[in-house]
Amino acid sequence: MNLVLLDEECERYNPFDPHRGQEQIYVQLTLSLALGLSALFGFCFLRPRWKSFYAARKCRSISASELPELPDSFLGWIPILHNVTEDQVLETAGLDAYVFLAFFKMSIRLFSTIFFIAIVVLAPINSHFDWLPTFGDPQGLHNSSETNLFSYNHHNTVLMTISLPTVVLANKKDVPDPTYLWAYLIFTYVFTGLAIHFMTSQTKKIIKVRQKYLGCQSSVTYRTFKLSGVPPELRTKSKIRDLINNFGIGRVRNVSIARNWKNLDRLMDERAKLLKKLEAVWAIYLNKKSFKENKLSKNQSLYLRDSIQTSQAEDEPLLNQGQNSTEYDNCRPKSKVYFGIFSWHSRKVDAIDLYEERLRRLDEKIINARNDQYPSTSTAFITMDSISACQIAVQTLLDPSPLHLIAKPAPAPTDIVWQNINLPRYNRMIRAWVITIFIIVLTIFWVVPVAALAGLLDICSIQHFLPKLVKILSSHDILKSLVQTGLPTLVVSLLNIGVPFLYDFLSNQQGMTSQGDVELSLISKNFFFTFFNVFLTFTVAGTATKFWSTLHDSLKDTTFLALKLAGSVQQVAVFFTNFILLQGIGLIPFRLLEFGSVSLYPIMRMCSKSPRDYWELMQPPVFKYGFYLPSAILVYILCIVYSILPAGYMVLFFGIIYFINSYYTYKYQLLYAMDHPQHVTEGAWPIICYRILLGLCVFQIVMAGIIALKNQFYAASLVVPLIPFTIWYSYYFGRTYHPLMKFIAFRSIQRKGNTNVNNVEDTSLINFETNDLLQRNDTFDEEREEESQYLNPNLSAPLVKPWIMQSSELNRSSNYIENEEALVTSIIRENSVTSSLSLGDTHVWRQNSNNV
Repeated sequence: MNLVLLDEECERYNPFDPHRGQEQIYVQLTLSLALGLSALFGFCFLRPRWKSFYAARKCRSISASELPELPDSFLGWIPILHNVTEDQVLETAGLDAYVFLAFFKMSIRLFSTIFFIAIVVLAPINSHFDWLPTFGDPQGLHNSSETNLFSYNHHNTVLMTISLPTVVLANKKDVPDPTYLWAYLIFTYVFTGLAIHFMTSQTKKIIKVRQKYLGCQSSVTYRTFKLSGVPPELRTKSKIRDLINNFGIGRVRNVSIARNWKNLDRLMDERAKLLKKLEAVWAIYLNKKSFKENKLSKNQSLYLRDSIQTSQAEDEPLLNQGQNSTEYDNCRPKSKVYFGIFSWHSRKVDAIDLYEERLRRLDEKIINARNDQYPSTSTAFITMDSISACQIAVQTLLDPSPLHLIAKPAPAPTDIVWQNINLPRYNRMIRAWVITIFIIVLTIFWVVPVAALAGLLDICSIQHFLPKLVKILSSHDILKSLVQTGLPTLVVSLLNIGVPFLYDFLSNQQGMTSQGDVELSLISKNFFFTFFNVFLTFTVAGTATKFWSTLHDSLKDTTFLALKLAGSVQQVAVFFTNFILLQGIGLIPFRLLEFGSVSLYPIMRMCSKSPRDYWELMQPPVFKYGFYLPSAILVYILCIVYSILPAGYMVLFFGIIYFINSYYTYKYQLLYAMDHPQHVTEGAWPIICYRILLGLCVFQIVMAGIIALKNQFYAASLVVPLIPFTIWYSYYFGRTYHPLMKFIAFRSIQRKGNTNVNNVEDTSLINFETNDLLQRNDTFDEEREEESQYLNPNLSAPLVKPWIMQSSELNRSSNYIENEEALVTSIIRENSVTSSLSLGDTHVWRQNSNNV
């Protein structure tokens, strides 16, 4: 045992002291309530006033229009939102939203059950044999026996550290009866069983809902499969059609072969950029022209009044007209063009004429490029005449040769990333490996900024740089607690919000062929980052600054990591309690407020020039599951890991609050506020389940280590069988349930004129409260895929003309804000816009089908 004497002038603060932590939970709770309530009240105040923003999906989507109207009262929207049933969520928001919200409902039920057991059974056991942190008695720890792995005296300046795995207690009389650890063993089995039971039950329900939901529709997505590895001799529509028809699984309705449209895609990207430049210079010109017209009209009115009084200068209006024409010409923006050898010479020309001529020439190139012949790739999309024929194809080996004629379910037509479809397979594989390795390295070395953050936990570290700040903090306990506990958890939470944007960008560069795959990849990457940097760094290493030494010792002894994890998990209970508290009470309401979009709106509005810019500005944000799901899974793991430990009831309590607030927040956003076009249901729930099973393994390792460190090796050995059982169950889950989350069973498919064949037993499929879903002509997925086809949109998309506001619209007001309204509601030149859709306090112009 080592004794480390600390300087009396610098009282070292231990952030993992459970005694100190109870005092600081109040500070964290106050901070979280202040943040959360301000965001909630701000949302309740702004929601009825900004309906075009906070109810954008309700106003735009036809399916969302069937949702109940929310009252304009301050809190009256909450009961209405609560009463929206699962059937309504499924019918109006689709299967993606249903599966996402199901995770939060399952977590609420599971942890409410575990919390009840923890309060009734485990809390008295921990209070009697170990210690029990409470909100009202922060000194209660000193009345209990010192049985923690790392023991220390709060009142003395002596900090005692011990080396693993040997534990030496100063007085054996203080050792409590270790038989209470058998309760830890029993409830490790109980809670593992409960978690698997709730997960399996929810999985079965989702499978039944998914099978019935997808089996009763005729969406083109579920009648189409992607055929990759097509050999060169089969890369024609007729040969592929004959090949699939000869299999006898069904009739082919359409074949779309992906081709190397790289040149066409490049031209269309150039056109989009050039179109925005042209619209921007038109907007600049019309704004200047409007300003000049207003100024000249005022001058002319003054001139006419003076001329009437003096009766002079009959020909001067003609001169004024010439001056007006000259001034209007001067309003036209200029652009510099370079020419000659090495572009050494340049001159300024009219920007509008320049961009219009470039656009005209580019349109001619695009028209010619669309008529060109492009080489075929090894990928094709085959649309069958029925869902059953498509399901036979994707569940069958079509060719005996490896990597030939591989059939997989096709993504939605609007979900395909056509630029990546054109990439060869080796290119996508190299991209995937390079970016995956880069993300792993980045995630590991992200410990460096987290280590800098850990310095905020230590007053002695701050004293070296800001001694005056330490004096101020030492005289104010609340500020000191806020810096040492509230600020680190806030910064860690903000890191979790910011990093997904980087990973989203990297995932889009990975060469995946659909946005759904990008979304699933984003979920996995962000969870890896969150789990590694938030859980392992602060738990296994104690602090981020000790991470590398801990990793070095773990490589020498494989048991060191497990024992270190078990020994550290109780010490960081306060940090994770504050982390969940801040997430659930303080930050989740800010997602309801959509603080990022609201705060960026003034900046984006100042940068907007053309009507298209303002139209894009008013589009609702897209809900990305990969941004929100990883943090929720981490909170799930934290709740299950701490469920038995003395501080577990607090973690469970705030965890339940987190899942309740998250459920209603995301329910509102998915139903009323945000768009969510991607299809990710085929992989999102299995990803959740595999991460839950990973959390159960961590939970079992922690409990086995804690029991072993307290010299109950026999009880600890009985926990070990749970680990291989959980691993086996993950394999069993993948073999049993995962295929039903990926494919559609034949019995679930509703065939025309034979609706009873697939329902031999009513218990085999879920019974909805109503049969509206089966009676509707279109499901939510069918509605958003109406008239979609598997074709590169650059081949058929119309060459839209610039959105330019008429000067008459601009002259209606000289006020900037009113001009912004006019920009959005103006008639676009040459009838490129023909219909408007009212969004409450704004109007957005939608292009017709001929110009989209």
